Amino acid sequence: MRKGLGHLLLRVANVNPRSVATHSDRVLYRSIGVFILLYFVYATVGGAAFIDASTGYSHPWYQWLVGPLVGIGVVAYDRAVVGRVAINYDRLDSADPRHLLRRPTIGLYLGRLGLALLFAVVVTEPLMLARYRGEIDARLAEVHSVQLDELDRGGAVAGYRARLDTLRRESAADDEAVRSLTDRAAGKRGDARLLYRQALADSAGGGVTGRAGCPRGGYCDDLVQRSRNLDREATGLDRQAAELQRDQRAARAARAAEQARLGEQMNTEQAANAAVVRADAGFGARTAAMWHLITADFWGVGLFYLGIALLLVALDCAAIGLKFVSRGNAYERAEARAGRLREHEASLIHEREIHDARTYGDATAKVIADGIEAASHDGRLVRAAEDRARTVLTTAVVVDPSQLDRPIPRHRINA
Repeated sequence: MRKGLGHLLLRVANVNPRSVATHSDRVLYRSIGVFILLYFVYATVGGAAFIDASTGYSHPWYQWLVGPLVGIGVVAYDRAVVGRVAINYDRLDSADPRHLLRRPTIGLYLGRLGLALLFAVVVTEPLMLARYRGEIDARLAEVHSVQLDELDRGGAVAGYRARLDTLRRESAADDEAVRSLTDRAAGKRGDARLLYRQALADSAGGGVTGRAGCPRGGYCDDLVQRSRNLDREATGLDRQAAELQRDQRAARAARAAEQARLGEQMNTEQAANAAVVRADAGFGARTAAMWHLITADFWGVGLFYLGIALLLVALDCAAIGLKFVSRGNAYERAEARAGRLREHEASLIHEREIHDARTYGDATAKVIADGIEAASHDGRLVRAAEDRARTVLTTAVVVDPSQLDRPIPRHRINA
């Protein structure tokens, strides 16, 4: 028996090497074996990539345990489909080649096609997401920025921000009240300085009167008095501003404490929102980002993405496709002949066994019937003997009184 790589590929394809007699069948099933091995590698890497994507690309060590299990499962299904020969067991005594094989079971191939599409999503998609990881990260950054802006404009952060704005307006109103008093005081002091300078100019003879000195009751003295009154009014305004600040101190402290608390709460809420948004980078979010890139740049990213995806799906269905299109080849006919021959021999043997069993049963039944009949005859003989013995015994024991005086005949005694 041949050994080597070709024999190994036939075993991988789950076919009987003894029935692969033609060159075309050997090439066919060796190709199927190659595709199955390639798909095992693809399913292993894809399954590991899926586990990696499911854990947020943390590269867990057990991904390389799950990946081979996925590959083994799919390869086992492929080998079951490829190695299966639909033998027709009807009309086993017919030598017509059309009676060798049954019609193909479409449901089996449709199930494999559905499994291929499922693996195209579960296995192919993580590989494509890993291929476009840079572009996807950039897209997710844009999406996360928009999401953070929306969260800041609504929800708890918006309430905190609105309250902080209210507190700031209240503080600004208090500052404006104090500033109004201090500004009025500064204005009065400015006016007082101006009047005092005018009084100095008038006392030096440079005023409107043209007279030197500053006599009491004169214009210069009036300017000085007005300047002093303005200074007193400014001092009163400063006092009012100081008193107002003292009155506002408790409210200001409360507002400052509330602002600090609201600031901390807002920072905490924003950090929580940022963590939630950044966590929204799993398989679903990355898939949505990938499809956005495909629709936004179909002739660039989309065409290349679909090309690779279709190539991997074709690799997934290659073994089953070759099996489907090669139905009725020499290998399947040889397997069908051998299977039908074994079934025919088994049917004949079974039929002979049934005939022998019936013959044995009939013979056994006849023997039993004869035995029962003989036993019934033996029973009648026994009952006749019992009746005869009972009669003799009765005759010997029971004596008629009328015969007591007569002697018993000798023949009766001997009887």
